[in-house]
Amino acid sequence: MLMQISRRYGPRSDPGLHVIPSSARNLLSGFALAIALTLCFSVASFAQSPAVNPTEADEAAQAAQRQRTQPLNNAPVWKEVRSGAPQVTTVTGRETNILIQPQGQTWRAVRVDLIGIGGLLIALAIAGLAIFYLIRGPLATTSKPGERVIERFTPADRYAHWFLAITWVTLAITGLILSLGKAVLLPLIGYTLFSWLAIVAKNVHNFIGPILIIAVPWMFVRYIRYNGIGVEDLKWFINIIGYFKGHEYPSGKFNAGEKLVFWFVLVLFSTILIVSGLVLVFPNFNQTRATMQVANMTHMVAAYLAMALACVHIYLGTIGMKGAYRAMRDGYVDESWAAHHHLRWYEEVVAGTAREKFVQPERPVAGVQIPRSRTV
Repeated sequence: MLMQISRRYGPRSDPGLHVIPSSARNLLSGFALAIALTLCFSVASFAQSPAVNPTEADEAAQAAQRQRTQPLNNAPVWKEVRSGAPQVTTVTGRETNILIQPQGQTWRAVRVDLIGIGGLLIALAIAGLAIFYLIRGPLATTSKPGERVIERFTPADRYAHWFLAITWVTLAITGLILSLGKAVLLPLIGYTLFSWLAIVAKNVHNFIGPILIIAVPWMFVRYIRYNGIGVEDLKWFINIIGYFKGHEYPSGKFNAGEKLVFWFVLVLFSTILIVSGLVLVFPNFNQTRATMQVANMTHMVAAYLAMALACVHIYLGTIGMKGAYRAMRDGYVDESWAAHHHLRWYEEVVAGTAREKFVQPERPVAGVQIPRSRTV
């Protein structure tokens, strides 16, 4: 019976069917297994580390370990960012491939110290002048009624001076607000008022600053002829004590102290302020951050030194010396004032060799009534 079933349902030979030998089937199975194992190991290795060398593999392992022990600790990433090494960016321009400049932190720290020193220098200058005024009072001369008057400054000289003076004082005040306001004004007037004041000061400073490009050369051209330096200027400084005691060393139209202000405040410091200010106001010059940081520090140093010297000049030109403000306001000085403060210049006027001349007190000049002799 079993033999009959076997013969009836067993496999039958088919002329169109090719039977694969068992040895071939074993060989193909081996190849498939080898390929599968290779793919598995490759995927596992890529999943474990993307490194292509031992150093990167070690760094990747350390990063993985750090994420397990200290989640969200990206110190190595920021260390690389702060290194200042150029990276890859699609933004074109200078330093666009540097995210953080590490020298900027040094600039911020040094800047604070410079502001403190500069503020102290200005405070000492003002306090010293106030104490001197309280002790000594204004430097005065005794004028004689009806004495002759000298036109010390022409209208062009006075216009050049006041144009620069108004511009310069405006920049000095706004500059002090921007640099010292946060430490001095903010605690007194509060955040709201100080924010408005700082915004106004910044805009005024930035827009008024370029006017110095015109004011400084104009002043230089008008006054350079009177500010030559010689041996007599050195002697004036040697005898400077007599200047404050009423026994001045003879000088020309400008004494050595005024020449010092001319060459340092006008020529040196104002030129530095113009150049460094343009670098700061116009970053589209394609300068680097380091260039702007150096310009900022240079601008502050020159500004504070210039303001300290300017405080002395303003003091002596207003309340510190009688008759000095009148000379720049109206253009005239008394004969006795000229002889006392600028003896050599007065002698040149008397001899007729100076550009300036005597003017009669009651005689109108160019439609202006010349005031009588006075010392205010």
